[in-house]
Amino acid sequence: MLIDINAYVGHWPFMQLKHNTCDALHERMNKFGVDISVISNLNGIFYKNTQSANEELFGEIKSKAKFRDRFIPFAVINPIYAGWRDDLDFCINKFGFKGVRIYPKYHDFEILDPACIELVKRVRDYGLPVAFNFRMVDSRQRSWIDTAYVKDNVIREWNFKNILPIIKAVPDAKYMILNFANAAALNAEEMTLVKNADLLFDTSGRTITNMSDFLKIYGFDKFAFGTHSPILDYLTGLLRIESLGQEEADDALKEMLRFGNAKKILSI
Repeated sequence: MLIDINAYVGHWPFMQLKHNTCDALHERMNKFGVDISVISNLNGIFYKNTQSANEELFGEIKSKAKFRDRFIPFAVINPIYAGWRDDLDFCINKFGFKGVRIYPKYHDFEILDPACIELVKRVRDYGLPVAFNFRMVDSRQRSWIDTAYVKDNVIREWNFKNILPIIKAVPDAKYMILNFANAAALNAEEMTLVKNADLLFDTSGRTITNMSDFLKIYGFDKFAFGTHSPILDYLTGLLRIESLGQEEADDALKEMLRFGNAKKILSI
């Protein structure tokens, strides 16, 4: 079994995407043996009202019966937009969404903004995970009208230390940390925080050049298969698991990475 915890449908304004509809993703999943994908609508990153994107996603999944057991939808919520609390409740209670994605850089708020903390706590109280991305695209190739990652004339993308404050503020929430880029060395206190958190990284990010090393540092229970599709290629995240030698990960441990850890955090 394979569960992809990091996939999208929708459009990216600054590049042409393929396989970015439920139909196209469903076909690709069948081709490569992926059973379930956790998906969000990329349009929600750019719409002023993110709920419009959540409604689009719900409608697309509902349009064909074959989608309903294959896709797990996550809502895109902007906690500094009026009405976000109602949107969150509606997505979970009416649409049946199973988690939330938050984009502080694109929606222009700090990760410790009181509204962001409140949102994470509300998602926690529903027993659902909240997802943060290190980045959506490589800033070295970003459009000039994309979100600025530049400070003092230096490109500064998030590293893990930028995400840790929200985990420290709400340590009992469930977290997905996606597209692992720009690793940062953690001190003992920070590593203890991560080890104790109910947290998953996906396997898509460019920093994971040696999966075995990351598993030794963080543990087998902290990773799950993810593609960051359709922005990144569909196979690298899986190859990082399948290329592990028997001495690095036996069959039982690989099953954790393929689907076991994902099922646990998604409660499926």
